[in-house]
Amino acid sequence: MATAAEQMARNMNFGTFAKAKDLQARILFTLFILILFRLGTYIPVPGVDPSQFERFFAQQSGGMLGSLNMFAGGAVERMSVFALNVMPYITASIIVQMMTSAVPSLEKLKKEGEAGRKQINQYTRYLTVGFAFFQGFGIAMGLSEVAYDGIAQWFFVLTAVSTFVGGTMFLMWMGEQITARGIGNGISLIIFAGIIAEMPKAIFNLFSGGREQGVNVVFVLGILVLVIALVLFIVFIERSQRRILIQYPKRQQGNKMSQGQSSFMPLKINTSGVIPPIFAIAILMLPMTAVGLLGGNTAAGAGGQMAAGDPGILQWLAINFSPGSWTYIVTYGVLVAFFCFFYTSIMFNPQETADNLRKYGGFVPGIRPGKNTAAYFDYVLTRLTTIGAVYLVFVCLLPEVLRRYMPEIPFYIGGTSLLIVVSVTMDTVTQIQSHLIAHQYEGLIKKSRLGGKRRR
Repeated sequence: MATAAEQMARNMNFGTFAKAKDLQARILFTLFILILFRLGTYIPVPGVDPSQFERFFAQQSGGMLGSLNMFAGGAVERMSVFALNVMPYITASIIVQMMTSAVPSLEKLKKEGEAGRKQINQYTRYLTVGFAFFQGFGIAMGLSEVAYDGIAQWFFVLTAVSTFVGGTMFLMWMGEQITARGIGNGISLIIFAGIIAEMPKAIFNLFSGGREQGVNVVFVLGILVLVIALVLFIVFIERSQRRILIQYPKRQQGNKMSQGQSSFMPLKINTSGVIPPIFAIAILMLPMTAVGLLGGNTAAGAGGQMAAGDPGILQWLAINFSPGSWTYIVTYGVLVAFFCFFYTSIMFNPQETADNLRKYGGFVPGIRPGKNTAAYFDYVLTRLTTIGAVYLVFVCLLPEVLRRYMPEIPFYIGGTSLLIVVSVTMDTVTQIQSHLIAHQYEGLIKKSRLGGKRRR
């Protein structure tokens, strides 16, 4: 039987949306910030020669630069002020969340509520500046070869690093503004906007590459069918959940005895969402940044070609951590699985959930409250997370394996990008529905109050 909230969601229409002025303002604010982000991707870094960088990017677009360009909405291809995107912020968030579970003082801050959360966010911002400086310096050193003649290297590097750090911090601020005053998760929506902006170009390259290189049209259509099937598979898994029955006993309220109630605790198969692949990509950026920082080629393609004379360790990093190599594929899969378990353990604490359930008198039928309930939650969650980790690894690695054996086809549309687009879309639509349901409830409450005044 459908709940009252589900029935109200079915009855929502454009008339309900037209009355929700607060929701409209939030959506317009979100669109305004995303438009600013898109405009920023066309502002180039000072000192970079466009013609030289265009040739450089064309040679390396099949490697890490091509993947990063997809997430940055073309900012890397144009080497704009937003070329780093929000990856430094994501890397900083990984470090802070891991330290929150390991450092007692940070764990204590986490339990202090809103004040502790604000302090942890401040630490994340400080660490973001450090990572942005590190990655920006590595990229600037690599770009010094394509800078305009006559510009001193130290001046170009200083200007480029300042631009990269400023662009990343501005993007972080815009993401926080979307989360607070807009609709959806700001950081995820910025990545979502970058992927959506590059999707038409990727689809065009898929068809044009198939025509120019003599690839069978049936094969290209088969890739599109595979993408559609992958979207349906992602939607099915993201909406799948395990419902645990929770029973509440009868209660004495004055002279009346209330009947016992039952509810469900929904546990998603993929509790961590799109966080694991985003975290994994942020970590995999570090070896390429180190190569650029130490003077290697920052974006060797999947074929592993490097300029002659590069140090051995730099050549090994550039070859083995480029998209399409087996080292990259295996490392990517391991990181996705690790962050799936790690982030789930942060989002859901079985012991804390069992204690809260016992505090309010709830229990799982057939399971004793307290320690046994926590063990049961951990048992179910571990198995669900294992299925979710296998699902994420499959979705993320499928295009990487295809890219290794068929490099002539641009497999940027698929895997991680599709997962982010579908998941962020579903999350944003869910939040919009929640705002509309809340608006309907407010309307019903106002009507009941007015009716009560008239009766009096």
